[in-house]
Amino acid sequence: MSLRRETSSLERQDRLGEEPSGSLTVESLICRLSAKMLLRRETSSLEPGVTWAKPTATKLHQLWSIFIKPGLARKRNTRGITLETSENIFHIFNYLGSKNFQGKLFAEIRGRIKEDDISAPLRKGRYYYYKKTLEGKEYVQYCRRLISENQKVPSVYDTMPTGPEAPQEHIILDENIKAQNHQYYSIGAFQVSPNNKLVAYAEDTKGNEIYTVYVIDAETQTPIGEPLLGVTSYLEWAGDDALVYITMDEILRPDKVWLHVLGTEQSNDTCLYVEKDDTFSLDLHASESKQYLFVASESKNTRFNFYLDVLKPEEGLKILTPRVDGIDTTVSHRGDHFFIKRRSDQVFNSEVVVCPVDNTSSATVLLPHREDHLVAYERENGVQKITVHHLPPIGESLKSLQEGQTVPFIDPIYSVYSSQSEFSSSILRFSYSSLKTPPSVYDYDMKAGISVLKKIDSVLGGFDGTRYVTERKWAPALDGTLIPISIVYRKDLVKLDGSDPLLLYGYGSYEACIEPGFKSSRLSLLDRGFIYAIAHIRGGGEMGRQWYENGKLLKKKNTFTDFIASAEYLIENKFCSTEKLCIDGRSAGGLLIGAVLNMRPNLFKAAIAGVPFVDVVTTMLDPTIPLTTSEREEWGDPRKEEFYFYMKTYSPVDNVKAQSYPHILVTAGLNPRVMYSEPAKFVAKLRDIKTDDNILLFKCELGAGHFSKSGFEKLQEDAFIYTFIFKALNLTSVIESSDA
Repeated sequence: MSLRRETSSLERQDRLGEEPSGSLTVESLICRLSAKMLLRRETSSLEPGVTWAKPTATKLHQLWSIFIKPGLARKRNTRGITLETSENIFHIFNYLGSKNFQGKLFAEIRGRIKEDDISAPLRKGRYYYYKKTLEGKEYVQYCRRLISENQKVPSVYDTMPTGPEAPQEHIILDENIKAQNHQYYSIGAFQVSPNNKLVAYAEDTKGNEIYTVYVIDAETQTPIGEPLLGVTSYLEWAGDDALVYITMDEILRPDKVWLHVLGTEQSNDTCLYVEKDDTFSLDLHASESKQYLFVASESKNTRFNFYLDVLKPEEGLKILTPRVDGIDTTVSHRGDHFFIKRRSDQVFNSEVVVCPVDNTSSATVLLPHREDHLVAYERENGVQKITVHHLPPIGESLKSLQEGQTVPFIDPIYSVYSSQSEFSSSILRFSYSSLKTPPSVYDYDMKAGISVLKKIDSVLGGFDGTRYVTERKWAPALDGTLIPISIVYRKDLVKLDGSDPLLLYGYGSYEACIEPGFKSSRLSLLDRGFIYAIAHIRGGGEMGRQWYENGKLLKKKNTFTDFIASAEYLIENKFCSTEKLCIDGRSAGGLLIGAVLNMRPNLFKAAIAGVPFVDVVTTMLDPTIPLTTSEREEWGDPRKEEFYFYMKTYSPVDNVKAQSYPHILVTAGLNPRVMYSEPAKFVAKLRDIKTDDNILLFKCELGAGHFSKSGFEKLQEDAFIYTFIFKALNLTSVIESSDA
């Protein structure tokens, strides 16, 4: 049931550092608040299930704060989940009421997918490896074929034979079989042993990012040994008979590196390293040469590296780049050299240095600030580019780089990232897409300078990329900084007179770059006259390291004002109006949405906050919550007074006001990154305080994690969200035409 309370009472705080005077002690205030929360209004049986629990008081920085956690209506189940299913029943039956339209959207989104398809094959040793999907099946098959004798020399023009005379296809792993009887299924790692005889894969069946590792014979699928339990998705081979993996501590921080020898018990595995500093987390990757494994320990502004010689695992980890506060290093290997990308306060946008394998303390700068090739992924004005530099033969001195060759692309804004390539060849494989170009895989001949398209995802339903326009606009922020905005729309449907509906997405945290890539389900909006835009706000990394630094800690509110400035720019320049603007963000992007809703609720018609991080101060005060200690370098440490009061000014839960809010959809899931209690608390407080009767939906997925559902259910989620957008923007004619 929904509960009411007086805002002034709940938010009462005593800044004198003493208990409130007279008869109103902290204890009595809590009792009063608890009594208020026992009051009930007459409601229907479908009233939402999120309510308030008994408040508690905490004294910090000479300030009494009343903390209230959501009390969730109970449902019995074997996992002890206490989330009432009436919350989900409520939003389905009481608000959306457009089941036919949602079903049509789902069929439309799924209908664009070529269900019987294969990925671009990748050469590895004697085999082509690839993934395959089948019509009517939700998950992929991992497959391989032998390489024909006449295809031994790699070429960008290689094609994998599939005819009757081609080597037989062999299915290594079928996710469709493995996913049976699971609501959620995801493969986090799929690693083939160097001799191509074994496969190790990590699976998650709950969405909580805690994996179980299985080793199987690649030909027979026979299990090898017992599974490894409770590990992360960081998994690599150390030779043909050993694995290196990472586990987490009690707050789900990757903190230990282990060496497992096949055929032995997990309890006998060797611990190679323990990261005791709880502000640091570990990750693991193999060099493309497969000669070394690299273990990195990183906080939000520092990253240092170890290496393991896979031929001499008994020697353990060795330091490659030392731990120095403020220096961030990423490493790779070629021949007798390690390559290191290094960033520091003095070198904000990174430099590339090289050092001999046998003398890691001797480093030479190859690419200053600002087999026989070095590939650099760079950014210019927020747009990615690939530059290829030629290197001398292995064994010759390596002191400087020649001027590089840039790979050309056709779209003005796009997304490009490296894909796994065969290390010994001169072929670079990369993946490319744009807001109007489906995901594509290219092989680039670094000697000839030629790109060859190997695979482009098919988009069914008559998709024609030439009907869409992509643009880059620049919105002035409060301090004059220009904020890049990526835009796409269908040129024959929009008017650009302010009447078009627009969905604006934002993130702006962790130096993450939100790339302008393709999403086929988004066509269900674009083909109905929507404009889609991404605001590349500060706190992200699109414009370099300084862009990130100016959107974190005590400059975090730049992220929110940048997003507001982007929305105002789009309205002022007739891309949309306030009545046709919906905003969207997920996780830290959900924090963004919560913050701007409190700051400028009248600027937007609707908002979507996906698994939002909205109780910033409370979470950062609790070291038992996953990620808290390491993320204090991102948000600040509220145990320090300066950060506490600054964070209080934007934390969404702490800034809900008695004002009118737009239509809002909040989602949550069972995941360790943002606990479902955070968005539940935000929703409960909004329901208690806001003065409007607009839609406020809370949708919690008990079978999904932080990264949403798996399989076709992910498409159903898109259909649900799009239905909310159409209804919230009052585009009822679109819905009614489908429901007729």
